[in-house]
Amino acid sequence: MLDAAIKNSLQTYLGNITHEVNIIASLDNSDKAREMRDLLEEITELSPRLSYQEQNDDNARKPSFALNRAGSNMGLRFAGIPMGHEFTSLALALLQVGGHPPKARDEVIEQIRQLQGEYVFETYISLSCQNCPEVVQALNLMSVINPNIRHVMIDGALFQDEVTARQIMAVPTIFLNGQHFGQGRMGLEEILAKLDTGTAAREADKLAKKQVFDLLVVGGGPAGASAAIYAARKGIRTGVVAERFGGQVLDTLGIENFISVKETEGPMLVSALEQHVNAYDVDVMNLQRASALVPGDIMEVKLDSGASLRAKSVVIATGARWRELNVPGEKEYRNKGVAYCPHCDGPLFKGKRVAVVGGGNSGVEAAIDLAGIVGHVTLLEYDVRLRADEVLQRKLRSLPNVRVITQAQTTEVTGDGTKVNGLRYTDRRTGTAKAVALEGIFVQIGLLPNTDWLKGTLTLSPHGEIEVDARGQTSLPGVFAAGDVTTVPYKQIIIAMGEGSKAALGAFDHLIRTSAPAGSLAKRAA
Repeated sequence: MLDAAIKNSLQTYLGNITHEVNIIASLDNSDKAREMRDLLEEITELSPRLSYQEQNDDNARKPSFALNRAGSNMGLRFAGIPMGHEFTSLALALLQVGGHPPKARDEVIEQIRQLQGEYVFETYISLSCQNCPEVVQALNLMSVINPNIRHVMIDGALFQDEVTARQIMAVPTIFLNGQHFGQGRMGLEEILAKLDTGTAAREADKLAKKQVFDLLVVGGGPAGASAAIYAARKGIRTGVVAERFGGQVLDTLGIENFISVKETEGPMLVSALEQHVNAYDVDVMNLQRASALVPGDIMEVKLDSGASLRAKSVVIATGARWRELNVPGEKEYRNKGVAYCPHCDGPLFKGKRVAVVGGGNSGVEAAIDLAGIVGHVTLLEYDVRLRADEVLQRKLRSLPNVRVITQAQTTEVTGDGTKVNGLRYTDRRTGTAKAVALEGIFVQIGLLPNTDWLKGTLTLSPHGEIEVDARGQTSLPGVFAAGDVTTVPYKQIIIAMGEGSKAALGAFDHLIRTSAPAGSLAKRAA
């Protein structure tokens, strides 16, 4: 199952394990079970510290397998074949069960060890979901560190009966002790914050004690990371406060237009960004949402946690989020049939009828991807024609299970109280109200800037974007902005990075000219 290059890489990594690792499979007579056996036997051959056995466990899902350190009782299981995006989760689990130290801060590891009580986590994933591995890897690590924590990754496409019974229509979906715990991408520290309710208060207290930054970057996407690096290279006190480091790039599957890198994936690019930022003296404060900006000679950024950070200059790079339909039923059925990530949630709709709303590149790409999974796709576009690139439209037109409806204004998402069962729209040519019976709706109608917290503070465009000049300067002296949150056209990763560096240089120039004490920033500029 594994090609030679992957086997060689994995064998090299497995050379780092120091403990015996038992791979214990619970199988049935299915084709997937045979496929799982082949994979596990192939992996076992790569290290003398790995052993494989089959054990008929009536309490375990079939097919599945557990990893355990010899002489220990670790609750780490994969119910599914962890290929695709989850292969890294398997490799990391083998290393960590085998005693290789995890890449987590010492205080985080200690916090996991101190958790009291019994925690049984179940995470439903799809192998095409780029958000799922972070959750799986975090919970796997927790189960290795703390014997009171158990975790099983469940491939929703393999255990469709459970997905239907639990009405799971979005991944990753996490259950804790049989109860819904969370949905969507969550990192290790975010999961800990939900389990240890005192974390937020302790973190807010730490943030409130921080000294004044020369430059504070609000946002951790490509623009924010670029701004932080350029600022730190100037030798000034730099901080980054972000709701989620990496931003929307974490939700991007394929990236093929990042110049000099032929192709990559969002999480991989974010990991590289994070490593680059951490190579400098940058204070990164993750999982913090900005709630207000208070102008002044020393500006204040208020956070949802109640803490405030102070800075002489600010770069706002809070990016954008998926635009919503804002029609009746959308919020009620979010994650119950209404979805925004076809790569993540598409496999849950295998063989079903779905709609894609939006005829731009993202909408047409979503329809193409979904057509290979679902039974039928209806694409609805408000305009008189699709706006996607012609090469994508040709591909779309070649698919037999796709229907395109133009001049369609979506007016309502309908459901039975628990899940989506259809969509209503108005035919703009005739004014006629029409309906489509569906089981899933994927919304792909563009982006909305994250500027709600700035309204009334600085100048925004009619579309809610921050107005900036050629240097990234906003209407407030000392406040700069970059990336998808601004009026700069063409929302692209590479453009955001350039704008972030430009905003940081603009902020540095502002500091030199206005607020720098004699002999400090001026010397650094020289």
